[in-house]
Amino acid sequence: MTLESAAPPPERRTVATLQAMKPRGEKIAVLTAYDYPTARLLDESGIDILLVGDTLGMVVLGYPDTTQVTMDEMVHHIRAVARGAKRAFIVGDLPISSYETPEQAVANARRLVEAGAHAAKLEGGRPRFAQIKAIVDSGIPLMAHLGMLPQSVKIEGGYKIKGKTPAEIERLLDDAQAVQDAGAFSVVLEIVKSDVAAQVTASLRIPTIGIGSGLDCDGQVLVSHDLIGLFPWFVPKFVRPRALVAEQIRAAAAAFIAETKHSQS
Repeated sequence: MTLESAAPPPERRTVATLQAMKPRGEKIAVLTAYDYPTARLLDESGIDILLVGDTLGMVVLGYPDTTQVTMDEMVHHIRAVARGAKRAFIVGDLPISSYETPEQAVANARRLVEAGAHAAKLEGGRPRFAQIKAIVDSGIPLMAHLGMLPQSVKIEGGYKIKGKTPAEIERLLDDAQAVQDAGAFSVVLEIVKSDVAAQVTASLRIPTIGIGSGLDCDGQVLVSHDLIGLFPWFVPKFVRPRALVAEQIRAAAAAFIAETKHSQS
C-alpha cells in the first residue's frame, strides 16, 4: 500500500461545518458547476460549496434566462457534478414551477438529493415559508434565495438591484427572518445594496452568501463561467473575471483549423 492510497479521503463539507464558519468570521466560497470536469477541478481547488444552479439554462443550454429549465435538466447535471466532487457540499436549484406547493417542493427536493445533491435551493422569502419548512422537516437541508430572483425576471422586467427603498429593506429583513425561522441553513442575497446586505447578514444566525451584494456577507458565490471568462457574451457588472478561457478556446480552435486546412498529405 502506498502512502497516497493510505491517505484518508478529504472531509466532506456539511451543514454543521458551513454554519460554524459564520461565528468564526471565516468566509464561505461558493461556485457553480454543471459538469464532471468542472466539479472535480473546483473540488480539488478547495471550494466549500458547489451550486448546481439553474443558471445552467443560460451558460450551458443557451436559454435566454432561467425560466425554461426543467427538473430533468437539473437532475442530469447534478448527477454529473456529484461524480466529480468528493469534498464540496453540493446544492441543487429547484427550477421554476417545481415548488408551488409544500408537497411538490418535497418531492422535487428528494429528486435532487437522489441525484447527488446534499441540499436544495429555492427562491423567495415569507411566501415560501411552508415549502421551506416542509423540505427541512423531510430531512433535506435548504438554502434560501432573496433579493433579485432570476426566476421572476419576466415578472419584474429585468435584473434590478434590491434594497433601494425603505419598503424593500423592510421586506428583505422580514423575508430573511422568515427563511431562517422556516429552517433554511443559509441564504443567498443576490444584487442587494451592500449596506442592506450587511444589515441582513448581521440580523441572522445563518450564513448569507452574496452575489453582487458587497463584501459583508458571510460568503460569496459566482457563476464559474463568469469567473473564468467562459461566457463572454454577457458579464455581470459586479464580476471581475480571473481568466479568459473563451479567448484561449478560440485561439486553440483557430490554430487547429489552420493546421488542418494547410496540412499536406
